[in-house]
Amino acid sequence: MPSGPFIDSATGDVNTAQIISEAVPLAKLIGVFVAGSLVPYAIVFFGSESSALGALLALLGDFILAVGAGVVLMYVIARGIQLAGE
Repeated sequence: MPSGPFIDSATGDVNTAQIISEAVPLAKLIGVFVAGSLVPYAIVFFGSESSALGALLALLGDFILAVGAGVVLMYVIARGIQLAGE
């Protein structure tokens, strides 16, 4: 019988309940950073797209997404290590 994360040890099938329970917090974490980056992007899109302020706000949105990608990657790695140890 295969064992490991996301595998039901009794039947050997994929444990979809565990997959969903791991996906929900990850989706929320991604949503926080996407929502945070939408604010500067919306200001640029609706107001100051061809100005220095618009360029700075676009860079701020990019920075928020880059930091968010790093945080999400660290979360996934840490959670994978935890699941492998169980």
